[in-house]
Amino acid sequence: MAGFYEPEILSRVQQMELEILKDVMDLCDSHGLLCFGMAGTAIGAIRHKGFIPWDDDIDVAMPRKDFECLLKLVEEELGDKYYVLNWRTSENYPLMTTRICRRGTRFVDSPMRDVDSPLGVFLDMYVYDDIPDSGFLMKLQAWEAWFFSKLLILRSIPRPYLAQTGWKARVITAICIAVHNVLKGLRISKRGLAARCEKICRRYEGKDTKRMAFYPDTNPFWNVVEKAAFSPGMKLDFEGFKLVFPRTEHDILTYMYGDYMQMPPVEKRKTHYPYILDLGDGAVLSGVTVTDRGMKKI
Repeated sequence: MAGFYEPEILSRVQQMELEILKDVMDLCDSHGLLCFGMAGTAIGAIRHKGFIPWDDDIDVAMPRKDFECLLKLVEEELGDKYYVLNWRTSENYPLMTTRICRRGTRFVDSPMRDVDSPLGVFLDMYVYDDIPDSGFLMKLQAWEAWFFSKLLILRSIPRPYLAQTGWKARVITAICIAVHNVLKGLRISKRGLAARCEKICRRYEGKDTKRMAFYPDTNPFWNVVEKAAFSPGMKLDFEGFKLVFPRTEHDILTYMYGDYMQMPPVEKRKTHYPYILDLGDGAVLSGVTVTDRGMKKI
């Protein structure tokens, strides 16, 4: 059974995330940077003109050059309000995504409950790198990056979130724990794994290629996009914003989700399952469980 928030708590989380989005988009617009929606945010824009009703995050992406510029701008112009969270700023952060987090808040996903990293209410950011036009070279790069991104997760989290259930989940969990123990026993550096993954992703940086991608996802080929799809892109409504998306977004979402216009059954609806949630007002929900009847303290 997928988990859900009490409506008033979800609304507060979403409003804070929209505020982060607005501030980041204002920065991008004022400096001519491309920032575009993706994944669940794209489905929300197309199907609901905003959040998917149960969704608790916003997914945006940027080309590498624009992304690196934005990170500096956030620190210089918005540093009193937000901080950048990724593998560079926090050694224990186990993902290749970047989060723009609201200062004074805490948002700890249940799978990350044992991760010693400053997790706050966030805007989820994905960086898209140049990838080769050759299908063979692209696949080689994709699987290399994917492999090291998964090693990074396993080095940090022995029991990562799994989509599988039953005996498959038990077998995969056992393998994950074994890999974690081996990596830890060999003293493999978390930061070293992340740096290796990023180096692979940036292998074709600055090359005149037709596509860009974010490889370190569940499927390394989900987030591949033609650069021409932004010349121009398309603008869609999202909770009163006009977000840019590639013109090929329908094809991307169909590859990722199939018939994404159909509402999924309740058991397949996913949230971030907050274990600790503090929206900055001092009301900390610790040891939180998220159930089909709402979020409650345990």
